[in-house]
Amino acid sequence: MSEPALGMTIYGCAPDEAVLFREMAPGFGVTPTITGAAVSEANAALAAGNRCVSVGHKTPLTRRTLLALSRVGVTYVSTRSVGYDHIDVGYARSVGISVGNVAYSPDSVADYTLMLMLMLVRDAKSVIRRAEEHDYRLNDVRGKELRDLTVGVVGTGRIGSAVVGRLRGFGARVVAHDCCPQAGLDYVELDELLRLSDIVTLHTPLDAGTHHLLDRRRLERMKPGAFVVNTGRGPLLDTEALVAALENGRLGGAALDVLEGEEGVFYADCRDRPVDSDLLVRLQKLPNVLISPHTAYYTDHALGDTVENSIINCLNFESGKRHE
Repeated sequence: MSEPALGMTIYGCAPDEAVLFREMAPGFGVTPTITGAAVSEANAALAAGNRCVSVGHKTPLTRRTLLALSRVGVTYVSTRSVGYDHIDVGYARSVGISVGNVAYSPDSVADYTLMLMLMLVRDAKSVIRRAEEHDYRLNDVRGKELRDLTVGVVGTGRIGSAVVGRLRGFGARVVAHDCCPQAGLDYVELDELLRLSDIVTLHTPLDAGTHHLLDRRRLERMKPGAFVVNTGRGPLLDTEALVAALENGRLGGAALDVLEGEEGVFYADCRDRPVDSDLLVRLQKLPNVLISPHTAYYTDHALGDTVENSIINCLNFESGKRHE
């Protein structure tokens, strides 16, 4: 007699994710309940009868939501993201819910990070904008080559390490900062990294210790004309301090795939309404700033990894192979 299928509720599921869940879940013996609505106190009942749920990274899980999930029998939440700062893990544990994140191809974010670096050092935003207006003159700002630059990599986990590998292919000098150093890299204190680097790229998790890791004081320690790249989490950077450093010419530019206060703006169509973020509007106006809507992770390969590993997380939890 075959084992009964495991039930799993997937919240905040985009159409492309839903296709993959429906394709993959039966092969794992899982019956998915899928909704495009973000998990909330109001729809926690959709998980009734299922101990495992999968959630997206776009909406924070409030304590009220976690409590409601606990009351309908949920004991495991798998977030379809590497970061889990949108979930109060301590509170979840207090109401009997374990939390797991997923691993996906680090190449998605690493490729995107290198693309942003190259666009910054070649002044691509201004070049493309002028060409679109049929102004094909060379700008006064000449590009730089990565082999002539020092790049500071903050955080050398899977994604940061993949970025380092790509930078070596370009011949750049790499310095790194991480609380858990790896062999073969030149690690320095953070302030020293800021002093040495022509480009600083952020790949560290967001927690209480890394919130505003680059604040006004640390931004002032960076090389004049240096660039900042953030494909990690928005609050790693003090956005107000960054805008000031860019507007006064202290920094050479920034490329931001994540931003403080991106919730409700990124992933929405804002063409017909004002953007409720003065800092984002000011950043967009600067010719040396690139903004993209938290899309670095979004590739075919990474999305498949995310869905598959979210299912596997729940199966492992049910079988006692805890992943937190």
